[in-house]
Amino acid sequence: MAYTTIDKSTDYFNTKLYTGNGSAQSITGLDFQPDWCWLKSRASANHRAFDAVRGATKAIYPSLTSAEGTSSAELNAFNSDGFTLGSEANVNANGVNFVSWNWKANGQGSSNTAGSINTTYTSANTTSGMSIIKYSGNGSAGATIGHGLGVAPKCVIIKRTDTTSNWIFGTGARGFDKFLYLNDTAAETDNAGTFNDTAPSSSLITLGSWNDVNNASGTYIAYAFAEKQGYSKFGSYTGNGNADGPFIYTGFKPAFYLWKPYNATDSWNLVDSKRDGYNPDNNRLFPNSNSAEDTQDRVDLVSNGVKIKTSDGGTNSSSRSYIYMCFAEAPLVGSNNVPCTAR
Repeated sequence: MAYTTIDKSTDYFNTKLYTGNGSAQSITGLDFQPDWCWLKSRASANHRAFDAVRGATKAIYPSLTSAEGTSSAELNAFNSDGFTLGSEANVNANGVNFVSWNWKANGQGSSNTAGSINTTYTSANTTSGMSIIKYSGNGSAGATIGHGLGVAPKCVIIKRTDTTSNWIFGTGARGFDKFLYLNDTAAETDNAGTFNDTAPSSSLITLGSWNDVNNASGTYIAYAFAEKQGYSKFGSYTGNGNADGPFIYTGFKPAFYLWKPYNATDSWNLVDSKRDGYNPDNNRLFPNSNSAEDTQDRVDLVSNGVKIKTSDGGTNSSSRSYIYMCFAEAPLVGSNNVPCTAR
C-alpha cells in the first residue's frame, strides 16, 4: 500500500507570495483553481479570506469578528491557476508584500441533504480531505450538517457571515466538547454550545445552539478537514520550556504550520515554507491580529515535521500545551518511493 495517495501536495495546497501594484492584477502559479484563499499583508493589516462557495468578492476576516463584506476591489475572481485582485490596499497595496494560502476543494459544490439542515452548498474534496460548507442555522442543539468527506473531520472552523461573531475552531486533538476562537487569544472553552459535545462522524458535523454556529436567522460558512497521511496533520503537544524543544512528527515536509497554546491566553502563530524559505528564518504571522510579520525564530520546518527551537511561552512553555494544524509541501515518501529532503 502506498504511503500516501497525494504525491504532489501542491495540487491541493499552495502558498503564493506576491507584491501589490495598487491596481487590478492576476496572481498565478498555483497549479490549480483555488476554492479557499486566505490573504495577509506582511505589513500591518487584517487577514482576509475568500472562498468559491460564497463567491468571489465576499470577504471574511480571520482576525476580526466582523460580518462578511462584499467588494469587487478585493479578490474578485477565482482562475484556473490563481485569482484576480482589484485595487483595495488591504490585498493589493502598491509595493507591499503579501502572502496567500490557498486550498483546493471542489468548486462551488452542491446542496447536501445528509443532515437535519440541508446545506446551501457543500464543496468536498475527498482526496485532500477538505470541505467548505455553507448553511443557514435552525437554532436547535443537535442539528447536523453534511460535510461530504466520507471520513470524520479532525478540524472544523465555523464563521457566521451575516453579523458579528467569533470564529469557532474545533479540533479532534482536544475533543469537540471544547473549542478555541481563531480571532482571539483566549484559552480553550469547554461548552456544548458549539459542537453539542459531539465529534463529527464520517458524514455529519453536529452543532450546538450558540449564535456563533447555529442561530435560527444566521448564515454560516464552515471549513472541515480530515487528516490525510503525508498531506495534513492535526494534533497537540506539551511544551518542555527548553530551547531544545519538542519534535512534532507529521510524516511530511510542512508548508503551513499553525499553532496556539490551548490552556493559556496567547496569540495564534502561523509560519509557512515560502516566506524566507529556509531554517531558522520562518517568520510568524498572527491570525488573531493585524500585526506585521514577526522575524523572531520559533520553529524549524524539516523533512518529516516541526522542530521547536525556543522556550518562548507562545510555543514551548513547560506549563502549557498546544494544538496545531499542518499541511504538506511534500510527503516524506511518495508512492514512487522518492524520499523528501530537508530545507
